Amino acid sequence: MLNSNVTIVTVTYNSLAVVPEMLKSVPAGTSIVLVDNNSSDKAALQTLAAQHGATLVLNDDNIGFGPACNIGAAQAETEFLLFLNPDTTLQPGALEALVQAADTHTTASGFNPRILDGKGKQSFKRGSKVKPDERLKRPLPTADAEVSVLAGSAIFCRRSLFEKIGGFDPEIFMYHEDDDLSFRLREHGLLMYCHDARIMHLSGHGSARLPATAAFKAYYSARSRAYVLGKYEHPRPKWNTLLAAMLRVLGPDTLFIKRRRAKNIGYLKGALSALKDGGRHSAQR
Repeated sequence: MLNSNVTIVTVTYNSLAVVPEMLKSVPAGTSIVLVDNNSSDKAALQTLAAQHGATLVLNDDNIGFGPACNIGAAQAETEFLLFLNPDTTLQPGALEALVQAADTHTTASGFNPRILDGKGKQSFKRGSKVKPDERLKRPLPTADAEVSVLAGSAIFCRRSLFEKIGGFDPEIFMYHEDDDLSFRLREHGLLMYCHDARIMHLSGHGSARLPATAAFKAYYSARSRAYVLGKYEHPRPKWNTLLAAMLRVLGPDTLFIKRRRAKNIGYLKGALSALKDGGRHSAQR
C-alpha cells in the first residue's frame, strides 16, 4: 500500500480548531506524527491523536516550526516524509500522486502538491526573497514542472535525503525555513511541482487569528528574514529587514486595522531584535 510508505509530520500550536479536519483527510494506513509546541489544549490534542492512531510528541516549550519538524521526522521509519500544516486537508489520491511523482521523477529532491485555498483557487509559491531573480513569471504550470523553491505548507521528500542535509535549520524559529530547506534539497536534485496531488490550505488558520498571535508571528518572520538573507550572503541583511519593517509601520493599515497594527509593530520589533543578535531563533520568546 503506497500510503504505508509515507509519514505525515504536522506541527501544532493551539491548532485544535483545524487539525481534526486535517487528520480526517489522511488515508487509513498512513503514519502520522504530531509535534505540539506547548499548546494550551494538550489534553484535547492527546485524545484526538489517540482517535486517529497518531504519534503525539509534546514539547515543553514552543521551539519553533523547523525544529519541531525535525523532532517529528526523527520518529519516522518510512521512505517518504510529508511535512503538512495543520490547516490543510489532503484531497483524494494526493499521497498516491506524490509517491508516483517521486517514482517518475527519480532525480527530484523534493515536491510540492497543487495547493488550493478554501475557495478552490490555486496558491503557488513563485519565488523567494532570498533569490528574487528566480521568481517564476510565466503562467502557473498545468502539469508536473520544475520549480525553484517549495512552499512550506506541504513539502514531500525522501526521509534519507532530509536526514542527509540535516533537516530544517534549527536556527530558524519560523518563516523562511522552507526557502532554506528548498535550496539545500536542490543541491541534490530538482524541486518539482506535482499537479495531480491536491491539498486544501486555509492559510494563516493554523493558530488563533488574534492581534497577539499576529505580532508573535511577525516578530519571528522579521528575525528569520534577517538570518536567512545573511546566510545566503545578501548585503546588509539586518538593515534591509529593518527598512522593510519601517515601511510596513508607516503604512495606513497600521493606523486603522488593529490586527495589522500589531503585526507591523511585531515585525519592527523582530527586525530591531535581529539587528542586535543576528536573527537566530534562540532569543527570548
